[in-house]
Amino acid sequence: MNESKRVEISWPSLDITVAAELDQRNPALAKCLWDALPYRSLQGHALVAGYHLYHVAPVHSLLHTPAEYKVDRRTVPDGTLFCSRLQHLGIKYGELTEPMTATPIGQVVEEDLDALAQAGREVWNAVYTTKEPVIAEVRREGGKNGHVLPRLPIGDPQLNALAADVHAETERIWLDPPRELIDLHQGRITSGAGSYETVLTTLLFVNGETRPLGYSCYGGLVRAALDGMPMPWLRQMTRQLAHTPAEFLGYCGLDTLWGFTQRLLDGLERLDCHEDFVAVMAHMALYCNCLGGWNLHLFPWEAGESLRRTAERA
Repeated sequence: MNESKRVEISWPSLDITVAAELDQRNPALAKCLWDALPYRSLQGHALVAGYHLYHVAPVHSLLHTPAEYKVDRRTVPDGTLFCSRLQHLGIKYGELTEPMTATPIGQVVEEDLDALAQAGREVWNAVYTTKEPVIAEVRREGGKNGHVLPRLPIGDPQLNALAADVHAETERIWLDPPRELIDLHQGRITSGAGSYETVLTTLLFVNGETRPLGYSCYGGLVRAALDGMPMPWLRQMTRQLAHTPAEFLGYCGLDTLWGFTQRLLDGLERLDCHEDFVAVMAHMALYCNCLGGWNLHLFPWEAGESLRRTAERA
Protein backbone atom coordinates (compact mmCIF):
# COMPACT_ATOMS: atom_id res chain seq x y z
CA MET A 1 0.00 0.00 0.00
CA ASN A 2 2.52 2.59 -1.10
CA GLU A 3 0.11 4.75 -3.09
CA SER A 4 -2.61 6.89 -1.53
CA LYS A 5 -5.76 5.00 -0.55
CA ARG A 6 -8.98 6.84 0.31
CA VAL A 7 -12.14 5.30 1.69
CA GLU A 8 -15.65 6.58 2.27
CA ILE A 9 -17.66 5.69 5.36
CA SER A 10 -21.33 6.48 5.09
CA TRP A 11 -24.40 6.09 7.24
CA PRO A 12 -27.28 6.27 4.74
CA SER A 13 -30.02 6.53 7.38
CA LEU A 14 -28.25 9.61 8.77
CA ASP A 15 -27.44 11.05 5.32
CA ILE A 16 -23.80 11.45 6.38
CA THR A 17 -20.64 10.42 4.53
CA VAL A 18 -17.02 11.07 5.48
CA ALA A 19 -13.82 10.44 3.56
CA ALA A 20 -10.64 9.13 5.12
CA GLU A 21 -7.07 8.66 3.96
CA LEU A 22 -5.37 5.36 4.80
CA ASP A 23 -1.73 5.81 5.74
CA GLN A 24 1.47 3.88 6.40
CA ARG A 25 1.45 3.69 10.19
CA ASN A 26 0.14 0.12 10.03
CA PRO A 27 0.21 -0.80 6.34
CA ALA A 28 -0.61 -4.49 6.84
CA LEU A 29 -3.77 -3.66 8.80
CA ALA A 30 -4.75 -0.97 6.31
CA LYS A 31 -4.34 -3.49 3.50
CA CYS A 32 -6.60 -5.98 5.35
CA LEU A 33 -9.35 -3.36 5.40
CA TRP A 34 -8.75 -2.17 1.84
CA ASP A 35 -8.83 -5.68 0.39
CA ALA A 36 -12.14 -6.42 2.18
CA LEU A 37 -14.02 -3.41 0.74
CA PRO A 38 -16.83 -2.80 0.23
CA TYR A 39 -18.90 -3.99 3.17
CA ARG A 40 -21.77 -3.01 5.43
CA SER A 41 -22.01 -3.45 9.20
CA LEU A 42 -24.12 -2.48 12.20
CA GLN A 43 -22.63 0.72 13.58
CA GLY A 44 -21.85 0.74 17.27
CA HIS A 45 -20.65 3.35 19.73
CA ALA A 46 -18.26 3.10 22.67
CA LEU A 47 -20.18 2.79 25.94
CA VAL A 48 -17.33 3.40 28.39
CA ALA A 49 -14.35 4.94 26.62
CA GLY A 50 -15.92 8.17 25.31
CA TYR A 51 -16.54 9.66 21.89
CA HIS A 52 -15.68 6.72 19.69
CA LEU A 53 -17.46 4.86 16.90
CA TYR A 54 -16.73 1.24 16.06
CA HIS A 55 -18.26 -1.64 14.15
CA VAL A 56 -17.38 -5.25 13.41
CA ALA A 57 -15.57 -5.52 10.09
CA PRO A 58 -16.05 -8.83 8.22
CA VAL A 59 -12.30 -9.37 7.92
CA HIS A 60 -10.90 -12.60 9.36
CA SER A 61 -7.29 -11.44 9.04
CA LEU A 62 -7.83 -8.61 11.55
CA LEU A 63 -7.82 -11.29 14.26
CA HIS A 64 -4.12 -11.92 13.82
CA THR A 65 -2.39 -9.41 11.54
CA PRO A 66 0.47 -7.83 13.51
CA ALA A 67 0.63 -4.09 14.13
CA GLU A 68 3.84 -2.16 13.61
CA TYR A 69 2.82 1.06 15.34
CA LYS A 70 0.71 1.60 18.45
CA VAL A 71 -0.54 4.72 20.19
CA ASP A 72 -2.49 5.76 23.27
CA ARG A 73 -5.71 6.52 21.44
CA ARG A 74 -6.46 9.38 23.84
CA THR A 75 -3.56 11.32 22.37
CA VAL A 76 -4.28 11.18 18.64
CA PRO A 77 -6.38 13.66 16.63
CA ASP A 78 -10.13 13.38 16.21
CA GLY A 79 -10.92 11.47 13.05
CA THR A 80 -8.21 8.84 13.55
CA LEU A 81 -9.19 5.41 12.17
CA PHE A 82 -8.14 2.23 13.93
CA CYS A 83 -8.27 -1.48 13.12
CA SER A 84 -8.06 -3.93 16.01
CA ARG A 85 -7.80 -7.62 16.79
CA LEU A 86 -11.38 -7.40 18.04
CA GLN A 87 -12.30 -7.16 14.33
CA HIS A 88 -13.27 -3.53 14.78
CA LEU A 89 -12.95 -0.51 12.56
CA GLY A 90 -12.95 2.34 15.06
CA ILE A 91 -13.07 6.11 14.61
CA LYS A 92 -12.27 8.62 17.33
CA TYR A 93 -14.44 11.74 17.09
CA GLY A 94 -13.87 13.41 20.49
CA GLU A 95 -12.41 12.96 23.95
CA LEU A 96 -11.49 9.43 25.03
CA THR A 97 -10.78 8.49 28.64
CA GLU A 98 -9.63 4.87 28.36
CA PRO A 99 -5.81 4.48 28.33
CA MET A 100 -5.82 1.80 25.67
CA THR A 101 -3.11 1.27 23.09
CA ALA A 102 -4.56 1.18 19.60
CA THR A 103 -3.35 0.67 16.05
CA PRO A 104 -4.12 3.60 13.71
CA ILE A 105 -4.52 3.09 9.97
CA GLY A 106 -5.76 6.44 8.70
CA GLN A 107 -7.42 9.80 9.23
CA VAL A 108 -10.78 11.35 8.32
CA VAL A 109 -10.17 14.42 6.17
CA GLU A 110 -10.29 17.75 7.98
CA GLU A 111 -13.34 19.08 6.14
CA ASP A 112 -15.45 16.07 7.23
CA LEU A 113 -14.71 16.19 10.97
CA ASP A 114 -17.90 18.12 11.79
CA ALA A 115 -19.96 15.57 9.85
CA LEU A 116 -18.16 12.78 11.71
CA ALA A 117 -19.04 14.35 15.06
CA GLN A 118 -22.67 14.65 13.99
CA ALA A 119 -22.68 10.96 13.01
CA GLY A 120 -21.23 10.13 16.42
CA ARG A 121 -24.01 11.97 18.23
CA GLU A 122 -26.69 10.35 16.08
CA VAL A 123 -25.26 6.86 16.59
CA TRP A 124 -25.05 7.40 20.34
CA ASN A 125 -28.72 8.35 20.37
CA ALA A 126 -29.58 5.21 18.39
CA VAL A 127 -27.59 2.90 20.68
CA TYR A 128 -28.59 4.52 23.95
CA THR A 129 -32.17 5.58 23.28
CA THR A 130 -34.04 4.81 20.08
CA LYS A 131 -32.64 1.34 19.27
CA GLU A 132 -33.01 2.06 15.56
CA PRO A 133 -30.11 0.24 13.87
CA VAL A 134 -27.67 2.46 11.99
CA ILE A 135 -25.83 0.65 9.20
CA ALA A 136 -22.37 1.79 8.15
CA GLU A 137 -21.23 1.37 4.55
CA VAL A 138 -17.48 1.31 3.94
CA ARG A 139 -16.13 1.48 0.38
CA ARG A 140 -13.21 2.69 -1.67
CA GLU A 141 -13.61 6.34 -2.58
CA GLY A 142 -15.81 6.59 -5.64
CA GLY A 143 -16.43 2.83 -5.55
CA LYS A 144 -19.62 0.85 -5.37
CA ASN A 145 -21.34 -0.33 -2.21
CA GLY A 146 -21.60 -4.03 -1.61
CA HIS A 147 -21.42 -6.73 0.95
CA VAL A 148 -19.80 -10.17 1.10
CA LEU A 149 -18.88 -12.15 4.21
CA PRO A 150 -15.70 -14.17 3.61
CA ARG A 151 -15.94 -17.96 3.69
CA LEU A 152 -12.89 -20.03 4.66
CA PRO A 153 -12.80 -23.66 3.38
CA ILE A 154 -11.92 -26.55 5.70
CA GLY A 155 -10.61 -29.95 4.64
CA ASP A 156 -12.63 -32.13 7.01
CA PRO A 157 -16.19 -32.55 5.64
CA GLN A 158 -17.88 -32.52 9.05
CA LEU A 159 -16.16 -29.36 10.20
CA ASN A 160 -16.50 -27.76 6.79
CA ALA A 161 -20.27 -28.27 7.11
CA LEU A 162 -20.16 -26.61 10.54
CA ALA A 163 -18.23 -23.64 9.14
CA ALA A 164 -20.75 -23.37 6.28
CA ASP A 165 -23.64 -23.26 8.77
CA VAL A 166 -21.88 -20.72 11.01
CA HIS A 167 -21.12 -18.60 7.95
CA ALA A 168 -24.74 -18.78 6.75
CA GLU A 169 -26.08 -17.81 10.19
CA THR A 170 -23.60 -14.95 10.49
CA GLU A 171 -24.69 -13.71 7.09
CA ARG A 172 -28.35 -13.97 8.09
CA ILE A 173 -27.95 -11.87 11.24
CA TRP A 174 -25.23 -9.50 10.02
CA LEU A 175 -27.64 -6.65 9.26
CA ASP A 176 -30.77 -7.96 10.99
CA PRO A 177 -31.04 -8.64 14.74
CA PRO A 178 -31.11 -12.34 15.71
CA ARG A 179 -34.55 -13.53 16.75
CA GLU A 180 -33.04 -15.18 19.83
CA LEU A 181 -31.68 -11.85 21.07
CA ILE A 182 -34.94 -10.04 20.32
CA ASP A 183 -36.84 -12.66 22.33
CA LEU A 184 -34.35 -12.37 25.17
CA HIS A 185 -34.54 -8.58 25.31
CA GLN A 186 -38.33 -8.76 25.25
CA GLY A 187 -38.41 -11.18 28.17
CA ARG A 188 -39.27 -14.34 26.26
CA ILE A 189 -36.83 -16.75 27.95
CA THR A 190 -37.89 -20.38 27.62
CA SER A 191 -35.53 -21.66 30.31
CA GLY A 192 -36.86 -19.24 32.92
CA ALA A 193 -33.45 -17.62 33.36
CA GLY A 194 -33.69 -14.50 35.53
CA SER A 195 -34.27 -14.74 39.28
CA TYR A 196 -37.64 -13.38 40.44
CA GLU A 197 -38.67 -12.95 36.78
CA THR A 198 -36.14 -10.17 36.19
CA VAL A 199 -34.73 -9.78 32.67
CA LEU A 200 -32.09 -7.09 33.15
CA THR A 201 -29.73 -9.33 35.10
CA THR A 202 -29.87 -12.00 32.41
CA LEU A 203 -29.19 -9.42 29.71
CA LEU A 204 -26.20 -8.17 31.67
CA PHE A 205 -24.71 -11.63 32.04
CA VAL A 206 -25.34 -12.50 28.39
CA ASN A 207 -23.46 -9.39 27.34
CA GLY A 208 -20.65 -10.22 29.77
CA GLU A 209 -20.19 -13.71 28.34
CA THR A 210 -20.74 -13.07 24.62
CA ARG A 211 -18.12 -10.37 24.10
CA PRO A 212 -15.13 -12.25 25.60
CA LEU A 213 -16.21 -15.45 23.86
CA GLY A 214 -15.57 -13.76 20.52
CA TYR A 215 -12.79 -11.37 21.50
CA SER A 216 -10.70 -13.52 23.83
CA CYS A 217 -11.64 -17.16 23.34
CA TYR A 218 -11.99 -17.57 19.58
CA GLY A 219 -9.81 -14.63 18.61
CA GLY A 220 -7.16 -15.81 21.06
CA LEU A 221 -7.30 -19.37 19.73
CA VAL A 222 -6.71 -18.10 16.19
CA ARG A 223 -3.62 -16.21 17.33
CA ALA A 224 -2.36 -19.16 19.40
CA ALA A 225 -2.63 -21.46 16.39
CA LEU A 226 -0.78 -19.02 14.16
CA ASP A 227 1.89 -18.70 16.86
CA GLY A 228 2.48 -22.43 16.52
CA MET A 229 0.81 -23.87 19.63
CA PRO A 230 0.67 -27.68 19.15
CA MET A 231 -2.67 -29.11 18.04
CA PRO A 232 -3.29 -31.19 21.22
CA TRP A 233 -2.91 -28.05 23.32
CA LEU A 234 -5.16 -26.06 21.01
CA ARG A 235 -7.88 -28.68 21.25
CA GLN A 236 -7.59 -28.74 25.04
CA MET A 237 -7.69 -24.94 25.30
CA THR A 238 -10.79 -24.87 23.10
CA ARG A 239 -12.57 -27.25 25.45
CA GLN A 240 -11.51 -25.24 28.48
CA LEU A 241 -12.42 -21.81 27.09
CA ALA A 242 -15.52 -22.36 24.96
CA HIS A 243 -17.74 -24.90 26.70
CA THR A 244 -18.88 -23.19 29.89
CA PRO A 245 -19.76 -19.72 28.52
CA ALA A 246 -21.50 -21.19 25.46
CA GLU A 247 -23.53 -23.60 27.61
CA PHE A 248 -24.59 -20.71 29.86
CA LEU A 249 -25.55 -18.59 26.85
CA GLY A 250 -27.59 -21.50 25.51
CA TYR A 251 -29.45 -21.64 28.83
CA CYS A 252 -30.15 -17.91 28.49
CA GLY A 253 -31.65 -18.40 25.02
CA LEU A 254 -28.79 -18.43 22.50
CA ASP A 255 -29.53 -21.97 21.37
CA THR A 256 -27.92 -21.55 17.96
CA LEU A 257 -24.58 -20.58 19.50
CA TRP A 258 -24.70 -23.50 21.92
CA GLY A 259 -25.58 -25.87 19.10
CA PHE A 260 -22.63 -24.69 17.02
CA THR A 261 -20.35 -25.03 20.04
CA GLN A 262 -21.46 -28.60 20.71
CA ARG A 263 -20.76 -29.53 17.09
CA LEU A 264 -17.36 -27.87 17.32
CA LEU A 265 -16.41 -29.68 20.52
CA ASP A 266 -17.67 -33.01 19.15
CA GLY A 267 -15.45 -32.60 16.09
CA LEU A 268 -12.31 -31.27 17.75
CA GLU A 269 -10.39 -34.54 17.40
CA ARG A 270 -10.96 -34.34 13.65
CA LEU A 271 -8.94 -31.12 13.52
CA ASP A 272 -5.40 -32.21 12.78
CA CYS A 273 -3.88 -29.16 11.06
CA HIS A 274 -3.42 -25.54 12.07
CA GLU A 275 -4.93 -24.15 8.86
CA ASP A 276 -8.27 -25.87 9.42
CA PHE A 277 -8.24 -24.96 13.12
CA VAL A 278 -7.72 -21.28 12.29
CA ALA A 279 -10.54 -21.33 9.73
CA VAL A 280 -13.08 -22.88 12.11
CA MET A 281 -12.17 -20.57 14.99
CA ALA A 282 -12.22 -17.51 12.75
CA HIS A 283 -15.78 -18.28 11.68
CA MET A 284 -16.82 -18.78 15.30
CA ALA A 285 -15.12 -15.49 16.26
CA LEU A 286 -16.92 -13.48 13.60
CA TYR A 287 -20.27 -15.03 14.55
CA CYS A 288 -19.78 -14.29 18.25
CA ASN A 289 -18.59 -10.76 17.52
CA CYS A 290 -21.71 -10.19 15.42
CA LEU A 291 -23.89 -11.44 18.29
CA GLY A 292 -22.01 -9.17 20.65
CA GLY A 293 -22.59 -6.15 18.45
CA TRP A 294 -26.32 -6.76 18.34
CA ASN A 295 -26.52 -7.37 22.06
CA LEU A 296 -24.79 -4.05 22.75
CA HIS A 297 -27.22 -2.30 20.41
CA LEU A 298 -30.34 -3.88 21.89
CA PHE A 299 -29.32 -3.55 25.56
CA PRO A 300 -31.59 -1.11 27.50
CA TRP A 301 -28.87 1.33 28.48
CA GLU A 302 -31.44 3.96 29.49
CA ALA A 303 -32.23 1.77 32.49
CA GLY A 304 -29.19 3.40 34.06
CA GLU A 305 -30.20 6.97 33.25
CA SER A 306 -30.34 7.87 36.95
CA LEU A 307 -26.78 6.62 37.47
CA ARG A 308 -24.47 9.47 36.54
CA ARG A 309 -20.79 10.03 37.27
CA THR A 310 -20.48 12.50 40.16
CA ALA A 311 -16.86 12.36 41.36
CA GLU A 312 -14.62 15.12 40.07
CA ARG A 313 -12.13 14.00 37.46
CA ALA A 314 -8.42 14.48 37.96
